[in-house]
Amino acid sequence: MKESKRKAKAVVVGGSIAGISCAHALIAAGWDVVVLEKTRSPPTSCATGAGLGLDPLSQKLIDSWIKQPHMLQLNTLPLTIDQNQAIDGGQKTSWVLARDENFNYRAAYWADLHSLLYKALPLGVVWWGHMFLSFSVSDDKTCVKAKSKVLQRGEIIDIVADLLIAADGCLSSICQTFFPDHKLRYSGYCAWRGVLDFSDNEKSETILGLKKAFPDLGRCLYFNIGSGTHIALYELLNKRINWICYVNQPEPVLKGNSVTMKVSSEMIEQMHESAEKIWLPELVKLIRETNQPFMNVIYDSEPLEQIVWDNVVLVGDAAHPTTPHGLRSTNMSILDAAVLGKCLEKQRVENTSIALQEYQSIRLPVTSKQVLFSRRLGCIKQGLVLPHHQPFDPITASEEDCEELQQRTMPFFFDIPSVLL
Repeated sequence: MKESKRKAKAVVVGGSIAGISCAHALIAAGWDVVVLEKTRSPPTSCATGAGLGLDPLSQKLIDSWIKQPHMLQLNTLPLTIDQNQAIDGGQKTSWVLARDENFNYRAAYWADLHSLLYKALPLGVVWWGHMFLSFSVSDDKTCVKAKSKVLQRGEIIDIVADLLIAADGCLSSICQTFFPDHKLRYSGYCAWRGVLDFSDNEKSETILGLKKAFPDLGRCLYFNIGSGTHIALYELLNKRINWICYVNQPEPVLKGNSVTMKVSSEMIEQMHESAEKIWLPELVKLIRETNQPFMNVIYDSEPLEQIVWDNVVLVGDAAHPTTPHGLRSTNMSILDAAVLGKCLEKQRVENTSIALQEYQSIRLPVTSKQVLFSRRLGCIKQGLVLPHHQPFDPITASEEDCEELQQRTMPFFFDIPSVLL
């Protein structure tokens, strides 16, 4: 009787979009997958939730995983225009710097996208309430053991697998075991952000004014550039406006394992007063009427020299923390997962290391350049000094300077890895 082929097994640390995407990609490749996530249940909402933009390749990959292509369309809005414009708050005027009408992204709310991906997984793949503690690789490098704490019972368990996938974010403990001296790099600015739900008040003065000032809301990603600051603005499904305002400031002191800061009512009022001096009245009203705005401290890191070791691999923000200006974080995570899945599908389980080396050779050069470009784009839009580059001034900027603001100038913007073709 012919011996059946053993099914390979992977443990994914982190149940955010990067980890859930890896589960989809590896299951499609024929692997068994367990996702360890310390939160105790699937998110039903996101207190610090925000919007994100999905590029055409990510849309295609998500469609292939959820098997219901119309669902992604129903849960997102089109972003067919990428527009950068200057705003003079003092004069209450604005003018277009660069406009791309062939953008072809879609706007998603984080919690909506996560729910869509999670519900498309088989039951039992994600182990909620399991806090990853540590891992060890066998002496012969054939397997890896992940140690996890079951939070409900306080029990410590071991999971033995062929592969450990670190999808545990920009503060990845797994990355730290390989690069103990590697630190995040503070960008020089923070992001105030929020989502205004106007479903119960579509005809308010604020919404009518906003849509008059930004007539392509609902299909346009607006970048509004002021003096030493900028705001990203776009609409989400179900009558919600997502905004992100970047503010140059010294690095704040973070508490705990998060780049999201708790903000006081005094901090919010200071932010409102600052907005009054810089932005158009329509933007100021949007900011003032948003409940529970929050602050993210913006970091990236110098590109890593490697992201695979024997049977351990980094994906998503664990592999390449990035600033948000190129809309790459979620898209890079989804593409990481898809490429990893295809590389593993081509190899037998005993050749996992070969698959991981191929994954690294495909993704590392791309993500490294995209991280550095996103950094540069953020500095330009924030009016920060760059080597061999004068601070960007929207009043004196040349046409070439303005073209550089567009998303499509991102390295590998149109690239599809051959392994996915």
